[in-house]
Amino acid sequence: MLFSTDTLTKTYGSERAVDGLSVDVPEGRVGLLGPNGAGKSTLIRLLLGLIDPDHGSLELLGKPVQPHEPGSRRTIGYMPEHDAHLPHMTAVESVAYSGRLSGLPRQASFQRAHQVLRYVGLDEARYRPLSGYSTGMLQRAKLAQSIVHDPDLLFLDEPTSGLDPDGRREMLELVGDLGERGTDLIVSSHLLHEVEQVCDRVLVLDDGQVAFEGAIAEMTGDDGDVVEVQVRAELTPLAQALDERGWSFERDDTTLRVELGADRSKDELLEIALDAGVQIRHFMPARRSLEAAVLGVLDPKQRAE
Repeated sequence: MLFSTDTLTKTYGSERAVDGLSVDVPEGRVGLLGPNGAGKSTLIRLLLGLIDPDHGSLELLGKPVQPHEPGSRRTIGYMPEHDAHLPHMTAVESVAYSGRLSGLPRQASFQRAHQVLRYVGLDEARYRPLSGYSTGMLQRAKLAQSIVHDPDLLFLDEPTSGLDPDGRREMLELVGDLGERGTDLIVSSHLLHEVEQVCDRVLVLDDGQVAFEGAIAEMTGDDGDVVEVQVRAELTPLAQALDERGWSFERDDTTLRVELGADRSKDELLEIALDAGVQIRHFMPARRSLEAAVLGVLDPKQRAE
């Protein structure tokens, strides 16, 4: 089991950030999702042992979480959302220092620092002070700090924050590779399409409680009466034929997402394609986006907000 909680509760003043949370999350790559104030950051801090719960219990990797216990640092990595470095240090010094804090001997920490900086693409800049790093380079350095000790479980809090599209793609490739290599992941992000790329399960929180826990494939499922259609030539003739008949659909460069209903069947859609001289090569139920699925499990009042 990746982690489990039993009636876990944490309150700040009059606000209950985590409210009697009971959940079992199996090992794997897990996206931690929910609106602002749902309790995601508090749950991460509780799992890391950075704060004490008010009530309840929690286990991480099969062991009870002991708040402020340094021993857990040997098996867990954490990449926080905000910067976590000393600007006067070079990258290799900073990453090696993180290795020492995680229990590595001095020589081993420097050896590993060189290795992981090469892995994240900072090999040539490893002797430069972090104060001269760009946002993208700092994000890579944070990732290196979090994996220098080869953890079994890696927490990633908004790992693509502040990155341009190329930087986000490259960061997600690194995160995905870590998952493929066998590192368990807990990824907290508000960019749900990115979570979909690197995770296979999600835990959705709402008001400090579980709104959903399970496989992404189970959550997205089939999108009701919507089918995805791709054709062997141009989409335009089919799109025009559907528009003339008042059908609702969405279109991108390669695919039509066509809404069916009580009076509009798949057979009728195929007949329209045949009349339009269009040969269909892909025709199957559409899957909801993760964003749509998450909105579907949140409290209606929260969705309205």
